[in-house]
Amino acid sequence: MKQKLDTFCNLCKEKGLKLTPQRIAIYKALLGSKEHPSAEAVYEEIHKTLPNVSFDTVNRTLNTLTDIGAAFIVEGTGDVRRFDADCTSHQHYKCVKCKKIFDFSLETFENIKVPETITGEFKVLRATVYIEGLCKSCQEIKKDKRSDTM
Repeated sequence: MKQKLDTFCNLCKEKGLKLTPQRIAIYKALLGSKEHPSAEAVYEEIHKTLPNVSFDTVNRTLNTLTDIGAAFIVEGTGDVRRFDADCTSHQHYKCVKCKKIFDFSLETFENIKVPETITGEFKVLRATVYIEGLCKSCQEIKKDKRSDTM
């Protein structure tokens, strides 16, 4: 974590951003979470140690982190934005029932070939894979409920 914090501090300096206690706390909370938290979840976490921080500050800071490349938004459908401080190449699987997001990595997805019709018209910044379904726990719950009705 220390190395990632040092990299973050250097990135902020490079981008001309002040290293405020709030910014550092928000980044640490995001970095320390494996849950791909929402802005609300990050706010609840850091509010314990920084009770005067506002939700707006947390939300704006998370957006700033994505703007400078210290985090990114895990895209999905029909849910609140979720954030990830792990900027290494990986993919996401989201359970549509419990809403948990799991990281996975598959080499095939690492080198997605973007069609020339897109690369000719747009500047591609990131190509990601996002899969939705039911996690093992939610599948088990569904099986148990079916068993109860028989």
